[in-house]
Amino acid sequence: MCGIVGYTGRRNASEILLTGLHRLEYRGYDSAGMALINGSGDIMTYKSRGKVSMLEEKIKGRDVDQPRNLAKSVTVE
Repeated sequence: MCGIVGYTGRRNASEILLTGLHRLEYRGYDSAGMALINGSGDIMTYKSRGKVSMLEEKIKGRDVDQPRNLAKSVTVE
């Protein structure tokens, strides 16, 4: 099972996606990941096991404040 959050717009997508992933955490997902477009237009992927806060730590300080990105969370059963 997984939950997917996507955003295209004028605001910082990474903040919106992290909020969406936090809202899905109650479902018991055991990992999360994001595909983020950096300032150069490159797609960067970040993945982490555990809580969404672990993913937040991975992207902290990275060039991810762009208006189009995708995130997902996964439960392994």
